[in-house]
Amino acid sequence: MSEESRLERLRILFGAAPAAAGVLVGIGDDAAVLAQGRAPLVWTVDAAVEGVHFRRGWMSFEDIGWRSLMAAASDLAAMGATPRGIVCALVLPDDFGDDDLEALARGQASAARAIGTSVVGGNLARGSELSITTSVVGEASRPLLRSGAKASQVAALAGPVGLSRAGLEALVRGTRDPLLDIAIEAYRRPRARIDEGLAAAPLAHAAIDVSDGLALDASRVAKESGVGVVIDAEKLLGAGGDPLSSAARVLSLDPLELALFGGEDFALFASFEKGAIATGFVPIGRFVAERGLWLELADGTRKAIEPRGFDHFQ
Repeated sequence: MSEESRLERLRILFGAAPAAAGVLVGIGDDAAVLAQGRAPLVWTVDAAVEGVHFRRGWMSFEDIGWRSLMAAASDLAAMGATPRGIVCALVLPDDFGDDDLEALARGQASAARAIGTSVVGGNLARGSELSITTSVVGEASRPLLRSGAKASQVAALAGPVGLSRAGLEALVRGTRDPLLDIAIEAYRRPRARIDEGLAAAPLAHAAIDVSDGLALDASRVAKESGVGVVIDAEKLLGAGGDPLSSAARVLSLDPLELALFGGEDFALFASFEKGAIATGFVPIGRFVAERGLWLELADGTRKAIEPRGFDHFQ
């Protein structure tokens, strides 16, 4: 069973109740949206589990703390929300010492400061491996949803894609080269693009954070919006720039494959009207009426691409 099918089952089970409780957006978007006084409340949660999302040999505990918090906060960026507070639940194994905990917390605190908020509470428990569950709450006067993209709108990206996967590949292989430093940093120290999300909020029609791979996440926007999306291969590679092409060359990987299917970039993918693209975003394609996902090559030909990416259960 895939992650998507399990999410859909949960969406059906939990999706019928929320209206009476003031829930404006439930399961199926980057975050839940709840009605409150001055602006809707945007609420998300994310887990980082040792052996699944990271390994200790790949990064410091400060990096792990930073990365886990930014990954959660990226969902708020996609909703165009301002973070207001963070709570975190830690499951600590027996070989995790007090100095390790302090380093992890320093990374979390640094990440929280970088996005203008703080960790305000949480929980500690004991378990077989290190696990970090982070819940971020924010506010958005106009929350961005995955639905809302329309045919003829521009598909745009804020932040590089593919670099994080290249960095992960370098760490897994133990490959050392100065040309990989930026990619490794992209994996270890991603940034939730809160400022770009806030800039997009009044202009974008739909948005998502690119955590599972551009192809998969772009297809989610298209599906929720009832449209298709065409990604321009040259523009996508141009958005990655020299760091992606250099890292791919060192690792003997296809930069286009990395950009489309890599995942954990925490970039933002959004739809805009032509001539009204938010600061920090670059066009990489367009939305079309026909449903599907395509790659457009330099000669103008299109080929269908599979909406695949990271899946916890496959």
